[in-house]
This record gives sequence, C-alpha cells and structure tokens, in this order.
Amino acid sequence: MTPQKAFDQHHQAVYRFAYRLTGRPDLAEDITQECFLALVRSPQRYDPARAGIKTFLFAIARNLALKEYRDHGGEQALDDSELPAVADPHDSIEVSSAVAAAVAALPQLQREVLILFEYEGVTLAEIAEIVAADAGTVKSRLHRARERLRCVLAPYRKVGNTYGTV
Repeated sequence: MTPQKAFDQHHQAVYRFAYRLTGRPDLAEDITQECFLALVRSPQRYDPARAGIKTFLFAIARNLALKEYRDHGGEQALDDSELPAVADPHDSIEVSSAVAAAVAALPQLQREVLILFEYEGVTLAEIAEIVAADAGTVKSRLHRARERLRCVLAPYRKVGNTYGTV
C-alpha cells in the first residue's frame, strides 16, 4: 500500500486516536502528520507480515504521543494514579461530557487501550502489537480502565427516573 493510500484510508482514525490520547487538536494534528511522514520517510519499516497498516500507524502515533508526554509531560502517572474527582451529577453536565472527561482522566496506558478497543474497534491482538505488550497485559489494562470508569461514572448511572448504560 502506498503512503498516499494509507493516508486516505487511515488519517481520520489516527487523528481521532491521537486526539483522544492528548486531548488537544493541535497536538493530534502534529502527531498525525508526523505519523504519516514517518511512513513516507521509511516505508521499509512497515512489514505487512507482522501487522496491518492501521496497526502500524497506531503504533507510530502512540509512540509519538508517549514521546510528547515524556518531553512535555505532566504529573499524571502512566498507569495506577488516584481516581479523578467527579463533578456533582446533579449539575447540568451531560453524561457524554462526563464520559469524555472520565476517559481523558484515565492513566495513559489504560486510556490508550480503552480508546483503541472501544472507540477504534481494534482487536486485543492488534492492541498488543501496537503497545508492544502481551494480550494478557492488554486485557488487564482494559479491565482496570473499565473498572475505573465504572467507579467514576457511578453517580451518573441514574439520570432522572431512568437508568443509563454508563
């Protein structure tokens, strides 16, 4: 597959992934651009026998996001940090905004696995390839991310007189 075809088919998915990892549209654009430039500069690094092109591109985007975090990182731990504070669910905050905020507050390693699996539809095996971990580690991170979201979003489960699926 040519870099142009790869860009045409996957640039939106790579951007979405980078945006959800970083929470910044400008940084997501930069990561997406650098991801495809890496493919153009060194197309021989892609081995179709090892993984699909989308998996390869997600791995590059992840590494670029981690590099950005290391270079300009914050205080958030990569895996097991404290649970984030939750706003009062009786305020007029929308459930979708609460979910987005809760996902953004996940530790980096949990957030990337959750985003790839739930939002991008990547299989566990592909995620393991992207994050350079075994499938068991990916399952564990996904489980911890879901548990953390379940705890953080518990106040939003009952909205009015109906129960949501949060």
